[in-house]
Amino acid sequence: MCTLQKRGNLFILTLTGADEHRLNPTLLNAIQSALRRVRAEATASSALITTAHGKYFCNGFDLAWAQSLEDRMVLMDSMLRSVISDLISLPMPTIAAVTGHASGAGYILALSHDYILMRSDRGFLYMSELNIKLVIAAWFIALVEAKIGSPAARREVVMTAAKEALKLGIIDSAHNSAEQTVQAAMLLGEDLVKRGWAGHVYGENRKQLLGRVLDTIGEISTVSRL
Repeated sequence: MCTLQKRGNLFILTLTGADEHRLNPTLLNAIQSALRRVRAEATASSALITTAHGKYFCNGFDLAWAQSLEDRMVLMDSMLRSVISDLISLPMPTIAAVTGHASGAGYILALSHDYILMRSDRGFLYMSELNIKLVIAAWFIALVEAKIGSPAARREVVMTAAKEALKLGIIDSAHNSAEQTVQAAMLLGEDLVKRGWAGHVYGENRKQLLGRVLDTIGEISTVSRL
């Protein structure tokens, strides 16, 4: 489902295989386990890169798995909120190397990183909820508002290709292939590590910056337990 490699001070989390990397409990548990390992093995200055094999970075929730029981969608949402909370609190810079399509919850997974690099030859950032007749979760909106400053850009988040995403400031850079995207992410990660930031301070500052997102996630978690 995913692998974690450590190269110097860089952690590389890869969603493996050629499938759509749809988020179900198995994959979400694997990602969260990898993030716990990253936290445990982090040095004074580290960085995380998340990427994927194949055509897709992540094609959102595993809706086919969720359709059999109503509570399964609630479960997946709860597990993703936990993963995103872990990403936001991670004591290091995080980089999403989006090497393929990222839609719905997969878009949110990418957007939860500090930096987003994307291939321009094949790949879309795509909020698919409207097309599949789902209401976008309130905490999704909180993250989008925190990460994308322009109302016009937030509107265009519904369907945006890589070059347009760069123009709108949604991603940090676009590259000609998956390999170039990952290479650029590694160069950025190495540059960030060289700055020698204290990881715990970096993580706490990010939590302050994205406090409303964490608050919204927490509010939903509380409601879910009622």
